[in-house]
Amino acid sequence: MTEPPEALSTAEQPGAGARTEPPGGPGRRRRGPVVLARAVEALPRSVNGRAVLAGTAVSALLVLAIVFGSRLLRDYDSALLPYAVASVFLAFGVAYRYTVWVSAPGARRLLARGWGSFFSADNFRQAPTAVPRMIATYLGFQKFLGARSHARWAAHQLIFWGCVLAALITFPLTWGWFTFTSGTGSGPAYEMRIWGVKILGFDALSFVGWVMFHGLDLAAVLVIPGAAYFLWRRMKDRGAMTGQRFAYDMVPLLALIIISVTGLLLTFSSLFLHGGGYEFLAILHMASVVFTLVYIPFGKFFHIVQRPAAVGMQLFKYTARRDDEIFTCRRCHEPIDTGPYVENLRGTMRDLDLGFDRWAEYCPRCKRVLRGNAYLSQVKKGFQ
Repeated sequence: MTEPPEALSTAEQPGAGARTEPPGGPGRRRRGPVVLARAVEALPRSVNGRAVLAGTAVSALLVLAIVFGSRLLRDYDSALLPYAVASVFLAFGVAYRYTVWVSAPGARRLLARGWGSFFSADNFRQAPTAVPRMIATYLGFQKFLGARSHARWAAHQLIFWGCVLAALITFPLTWGWFTFTSGTGSGPAYEMRIWGVKILGFDALSFVGWVMFHGLDLAAVLVIPGAAYFLWRRMKDRGAMTGQRFAYDMVPLLALIIISVTGLLLTFSSLFLHGGGYEFLAILHMASVVFTLVYIPFGKFFHIVQRPAAVGMQLFKYTARRDDEIFTCRRCHEPIDTGPYVENLRGTMRDLDLGFDRWAEYCPRCKRVLRGNAYLSQVKKGFQ
């Protein structure tokens, strides 16, 4: 039996001393968190969906940066459109691959620990020079490669600095951020402008002018010997040949060499051949650059994007070592690594459902001894 409408409406009315919420009261204040929660729930739950969303957002931001950085395309060179389109695809691929990478338990822990240490105010106060020193060591000069081979370190340095120089020149020019203009229209006085603002004036016939207009040639001269060394090593060194894949290991080196050689041939054609074959070389160079930019997120060059996270992890280990948090082997008591690093490794193994995370508490030698003893006691006894 239901109540009559009059009784129901009377029951719903507030009492004489009750407080009523105004239209702009707490109910409206709670609307913000509710909208935010709904927006979070609307995000894709799958890794692939989040990666596509991240790639789309980064690509859109780059397109906006190109439009506004070139002063609404006034400083944009339409002849460089293929390079700009390839850079947008590069941005999408890097954001997509990076999102997928950090979704894995190991990479997620690496990112959290590494960047947490990198942006830690306590670490900066206690060791203000640690961050720039580790950036120079692990990103700039990569001294860890010198411990393996001085030749590999030198070749890697040539490739690294050559690519850095080429990127610093190519991307701003491609996006219309850099412009070189002559006040007279015929030179030799030129102005370098960034976002329309004059930064530097120089004479095209001077040494500074020669460096400005041949920066990509200098980058190619650095890259070619480094890439050629690694290509030779991949074909001759049996250790390097073991497990190598053509698309993953050889194609990046060939792409670097082709880009560098065709770039130098463009300069050679304009200086000594009066432009002979320039159109064909320009198309070949453009095709090789576009292919490489699109290939970067899905090949060996992706370690360029991953490498900065290693700086934070090295800082994480450095701060723990400075605090004397050294973890020793449970069997021989030799130092293994810092305690937080070992615990972080064990946590990653637990996230991956690996049931032998306690092995991280032993040094490599003791692991081999324990495995050998287990084989002798559990496996070989069955053949006696």
